[in-house]
Amino acid sequence: MTAGSPRCSTPLTRLTAVAALAVAGALVLTGCGDQTKKDDSGSSSGGSSGGTSSTSTSAAPFFAKLPKKFQDAGVIKVGTDASYAPMEQTSNGKIIGIDPDIGAALAKQLGVKLEFTNGQFDGLITSLYTGREDIVMSAMSDTKDRQQGLDDKGKKTGKGVDFVDYYMSGSSLLVQKGNPKNISSLADVCGKTVAVQRGTIYEDAFKKQKTACGSKGLNIQAFDTDAEAQTRVKAGGAVADLNDTPVAAYIAQKSGNGKDFQIAGSPADAGPFGIALDKSNSQLRDVLQQAMNAIIQDGSYAQVLHKWNADSGAIKTAAINGGS
Repeated sequence: MTAGSPRCSTPLTRLTAVAALAVAGALVLTGCGDQTKKDDSGSSSGGSSGGTSSTSTSAAPFFAKLPKKFQDAGVIKVGTDASYAPMEQTSNGKIIGIDPDIGAALAKQLGVKLEFTNGQFDGLITSLYTGREDIVMSAMSDTKDRQQGLDDKGKKTGKGVDFVDYYMSGSSLLVQKGNPKNISSLADVCGKTVAVQRGTIYEDAFKKQKTACGSKGLNIQAFDTDAEAQTRVKAGGAVADLNDTPVAAYIAQKSGNGKDFQIAGSPADAGPFGIALDKSNSQLRDVLQQAMNAIIQDGSYAQVLHKWNADSGAIKTAAINGGS
């Protein structure tokens, strides 16, 4: 999920529907600011709590290649928006999902903790610029605009980020069950109202579609979270939400026991999700790429995707800035 775009690229390739929630492995909670409270065990609770993966060890394969600041700290701070099941979500105060599980596998290779903290998606890239987070893992699409720090109109809004790609996803339209407005493509939303998460590539996609709609127009309602956009569609206030395919499939399966939503039309336009880093952090970027390729080769990456029924998004090698 940058300023100007989440999580994938404009609509939609076919991915396997993502099924039931699985409980992630051992995730130790961490706090964010003053909104959390630590308990006697060092865990914390509150709206910004996150997961911490693995423990620091210099015996790990890539520990020696990490920048010294991370070796000394024993932790890499990870920003995420944990409202995007099955990629990341909160359960009993813990952040679980595909991204935290991949983070846990990476932590074993790196020998330091990957500490996930929950935040708002459209502020995650800024958190890299300020140093509040070291990396972002939040189903964020690797796009040229994000790499260059451009908004949806091509205006420079930041210095841009680098990506280490780790998953391929398309995008899909999510509509009310039964598809009462007969939506099958973006062209079908012209003259209607749509809902979407603010700051995502899907908001950008709807803006482009509004231009394509011409005189018919398109009313775009943007919300801070995708859950709010879903609620709007469910209530009939909008005809569709646009989302990453595995997320849309998961919502359609789980919400109301499958009675609230369905996917309209076919997924398309596959693009990579990437771990985002500040461009000044090239040493960490390169080590993360090596660690990603290691977990791909040793099978732990495939185990994570299989656990969440997301195998079809698997990549064979981790590229840097492979998005278009």
